[in-house]
Amino acid sequence: MNGKMECLFWQLIYFFIKQRYRIVQLSHRVNEIWLESLENRRVPLVRIVRDDIDWGQQLKRDMEYAWRVVGQLPRRKIGKADQVVNIYISTYPPVDDWEFLIAKPLPLPQRRNGAFRTLLIHSGNIEHSLQQLTDTIKTPIVLSPISDDSDPFFEAERLKHRIFQEVREQQERERRLFEYGKPVFTYIFIALQVALFLLMEWSGGSTNPEVLIRYGAKFNPLIWEGEWWRFFTPIFLHIGFLHLLMNTFALYYLGMMVERLYGSWRFFCIYMIAGFFGTLGSFLFTSSLSAGASGAIFGLFGALLYFGTVYRHLFFQTIGTNIISLIIINLLFGIVVPGIDNAGHIGGLIGGFLAAGIVHLPNHAAWKRQARSLFVTVSIAALGLLIGFRL
Repeated sequence: MNGKMECLFWQLIYFFIKQRYRIVQLSHRVNEIWLESLENRRVPLVRIVRDDIDWGQQLKRDMEYAWRVVGQLPRRKIGKADQVVNIYISTYPPVDDWEFLIAKPLPLPQRRNGAFRTLLIHSGNIEHSLQQLTDTIKTPIVLSPISDDSDPFFEAERLKHRIFQEVREQQERERRLFEYGKPVFTYIFIALQVALFLLMEWSGGSTNPEVLIRYGAKFNPLIWEGEWWRFFTPIFLHIGFLHLLMNTFALYYLGMMVERLYGSWRFFCIYMIAGFFGTLGSFLFTSSLSAGASGAIFGLFGALLYFGTVYRHLFFQTIGTNIISLIIINLLFGIVVPGIDNAGHIGGLIGGFLAAGIVHLPNHAAWKRQARSLFVTVSIAALGLLIGFRL
């Protein structure tokens, strides 16, 4: 085993981790590592193998194996990738012909114009190969320095330990993302909507149109007369016990998740803005009397989708597939079943996504992105109100 090449193997892995790649798979011998990018969509996947390859046929078989693995990955892992990079680090090149095997990239299985590119780095072409890698990923390769008088095997072990320490720290940071806040406003909103429901029942019934209008349900004629608060008060009113029960359960489960993720004041902003957008959507597209937390609850779905744009890999590894499925099912349910205010649901979904963009995630400063979200939110709200009051 060559200490210099062993060290180069871990240097490259450490470089990619610093470029916001994360280790997604290890072989049992820890000589084959797959890395997934959190940001680089051109090269979302890199495979690095440390193995002394003696024959071209050995190289060909392993390339075919890696190419098949990429073909079996979920499409979201590849996305709109230009290429996947497959890197071999070998002390010496194969003794027979091998250059033709990597001269041209293989077509990427899930992308018509994508490429599966292979590089073989050996002791005689390190500088040239690293330049090729630089050209491929469009980022200069800067490796952690190793002193000339140090033992390369010791340095390789030190780097390996450092890499796995950083991986553990990253996993801990990701775990803490879901435990940032405590569900304060979730309980307050649940208590408020239950209390208002009981009050409406005592006043004449939550299904009584006169009672609903008196307590602030969405009623277009009164909004046109200037009762602007009706864009917010319907969030906490419900029509019948089943309506209250379904929305309370939805708010409990989604609210707990979103408030832990964003923190209490961000959650409050998301919920209220989403509720406003839900009422605005209903105001624009339906003339019927309406109330309910559904628009705001769909806004919580929107906030989770926004989280997926910031932590795409973590979103799909945890809640992503379930959240997207629930959104689709609920929207289809609203289309099929009469009497459901789908305009309010879609409005809330959009509002929640935009509101999450305004407040962003805790400890994540992204002022330009937040400013864009604020501009788009205000523009859509202003346009919606302009259209609604001119109808």
